[in-house]
Amino acid sequence: MKIALIGASGQAGSRILAELSVRGHTVTAIARDPSKVASLPNVTAASGDIAAPEALAEILKGHDAVISSVHFSASDPDKLIAAVKTSGVRRYYVVGGAGSLEVAPGVLLVNTPDFPAIYKSEAQGGVDYLNKLKAQNDLDWTFLSPSAAFVPGERTGTFRLGKDELLTNENGSSISFEDFAVALVDEIEAPTHVRQRFTVGY
Repeated sequence: MKIALIGASGQAGSRILAELSVRGHTVTAIARDPSKVASLPNVTAASGDIAAPEALAEILKGHDAVISSVHFSASDPDKLIAAVKTSGVRRYYVVGGAGSLEVAPGVLLVNTPDFPAIYKSEAQGGVDYLNKLKAQNDLDWTFLSPSAAFVPGERTGTFRLGKDELLTNENGSSISFEDFAVALVDEIEAPTHVRQRFTVGY
């Protein structure tokens, strides 16, 4: 497939880029500074600004799918969604956050008393982004939330999938960037969560 990846040089984005490349997809790797994009097979780096939706839409045109891997607190969801819609690409995948997951019926992680204040703005941005996606009727979007600890690690290929509830085990709630990338690319290759949010964790 021909895939555009926005935020290809970031922590999650770089792992997604590597996973797409090793599976043989053709990727346009978009970053503000394309020199920071890893040089990999089937990858073309491109300079793109998420604050300039019209120019971004031109880069996205002609792809089979778009992946957005950017910080919610540093981006405008309306501009990103507009860029994807203007480009004519229907399939849109978003690297989500754990804050929008439920820890009890109707209780989001971001609203729990012990949620770290330093991450609150980013987490609430993820909640808002998901709500905006749910209002879209002309995008085949998918929002993949990581577990609470989203960290560098190993590509094991062994993890669990869930829907709207935070996944936990005896060691807490976590997923590596590498295994998150596996789950996301699996979904792109065999879509089972169209216009849905799902989550991945150990």
